[in-house]
Amino acid sequence: MSSTSLAGKTAVITGSSRGVGADTAKLLAAQGADVVINYRQKAPRANKVVKEIEEAGGRAIAVGADLTSPEEVRGLMRAAVDAFGSLDVLVLNASGGMEADLGEDYAMRLNRDAQLDALLAGTELMTDGGRVVFVTSHQAHFIRDVETMDQYVAVALSKRAGEDALVERIPELEAKGIDLVVVSGDMIEGTVTATLLNRAEPGALDARREAAGRLYSVAEFAAEVAKMATADVKTGHVELVGGAEDFLAQSTDS
Repeated sequence: MSSTSLAGKTAVITGSSRGVGADTAKLLAAQGADVVINYRQKAPRANKVVKEIEEAGGRAIAVGADLTSPEEVRGLMRAAVDAFGSLDVLVLNASGGMEADLGEDYAMRLNRDAQLDALLAGTELMTDGGRVVFVTSHQAHFIRDVETMDQYVAVALSKRAGEDALVERIPELEAKGIDLVVVSGDMIEGTVTATLLNRAEPGALDARREAAGRLYSVAEFAAEVAKMATADVKTGHVELVGGAEDFLAQSTDS
């Protein structure tokens, strides 16, 4: 992939002030994209990502938006067009649901309702050739057939519901020339989710390492997400990143 494969394009990456989202944003910027760094609360952290991109010769802005607020989501998407003239790639990376203080329905509001709303808001501004990348986990993608840890069930169910809601929109997206690609990964070393799950169920990370052979780092998984922004795959493609064999063996729906 050439370093200018996204030259002249604009990418919005939700939840990109740290972790996989931040690394994905940097990689897309390195390929020539103008990028919008989205954060919910941590403006200094988002601004640091912007600074790193700019110091590397790229262009970026940070935009605060709570994805559960339709008004703020539309402001986020509009900011991309206002700053850079277009919206060509939308990476739906933000997720959550293990927070104890945001209500019992927060996982579903964020991982299903907000993802669909972000898709609709973003694709209203996209034109022919646009791409949406939805980031999920094997534990969520395969939740219908493969049990997961008790602490992650609500998140997994809500993320699968979000994936299903997006996939249902493929015919409408195709009519506009917009692709939807799903990227699913195993537990990621060093992420907040993996740390919380391992704390709740000691040994969970070791068990996944053994089953998968190894677990991807944040940087490695972000590289796979970034690839899918321009990969030559059909709309609806599901990219299974690392160690999915045991999930596939138990699943009737890959």
